[in-house]
Amino acid sequence: MSKVLIYGEIKAGKLKKTALELTSEGRKIADGLGADAGVVLMGPHAEQFAPDVAKYGADKVYIVEAPQLESYNSEYFAQALAQVAKEKGAEVLLISHSIHGKDLAPRAAAKLGVAVVADCISFELDGGKLVGRRPMYAGKCYAKWVSLSSPQMATARPNVLEVRENPKAGAVEKISFSPDTSRATYTTKDLNLDTSGKVDLTEAEIIISGGRGMGGPDYALLEEAAGIFGSRATVGASRAAVDAGWRPHSDQVGQTGKTVTPNLYIACGISGSIQHLAGMGSSKVIVAINKDPEAPIFTKADYGIVGDLFKVLPEFNKELKSLLAE
Repeated sequence: MSKVLIYGEIKAGKLKKTALELTSEGRKIADGLGADAGVVLMGPHAEQFAPDVAKYGADKVYIVEAPQLESYNSEYFAQALAQVAKEKGAEVLLISHSIHGKDLAPRAAAKLGVAVVADCISFELDGGKLVGRRPMYAGKCYAKWVSLSSPQMATARPNVLEVRENPKAGAVEKISFSPDTSRATYTTKDLNLDTSGKVDLTEAEIIISGGRGMGGPDYALLEEAAGIFGSRATVGASRAAVDAGWRPHSDQVGQTGKTVTPNLYIACGISGSIQHLAGMGSSKVIVAINKDPEAPIFTKADYGIVGDLFKVLPEFNKELKSLLAE
């Protein structure tokens, strides 16, 4: 029986980094409760990832395979997750607050008859109860939430939890699952996946974002900076840039885009509206480049450069190349 259960997200045949983050955190919570930690993996060929989650603290790995789970369907995945949680007596259930997780968590919670503490950035135990800390009011304050039901369900913001190796047995157990197909609300006809190889915004360690100050769709300087940093970096955009058609919506950072928590966030020509700050305010280090010294982004930035980004970035990229070449 696994009192602490983690949902390990698999996308496009790859185990998401969030699965390792949650397994590490679940291991810590399980140790605090004196319990086992189990990871649920779903879909075709899911068993191949069992050694990966075992490396980060999974005592058990529950494999759920069925024809209906070959591609993501929120109804069938929620049924499967709720079934495993009930069968294994889960007291804590952790899911990533990714696009996938934000769809799956409430459906699974409804089937279990419990609540979800969503978008947490850290966890602690208080008398055996899981306490989730989450930002509120666009990051202006933080609140601690406790679920009074069992299992205690929570989602964690990607890229905020520490990944720690803590090898455990990772014993594999296959779960028999026959979905109630009468409950299906939709059928997946086609998957349009990003095959560019670009790191997802929510998992990037470094994000260079451009806003209205870019003046147009030419993001070459930002792409160059991301290229210098390497595969850990990617390019984002503000809502104004996306609304102008300069970047796709998948690049949007903010309340109506993606919530990100990179180690380094560089905001270029972004004024820093509340909507944007809500999406990137929890970044570990924020650098702002803006020619307006009164831009709100400077109140949130750790480092600020007042100047024309088209003059600053070429020098920045030049120095960055020199620094990383050493």
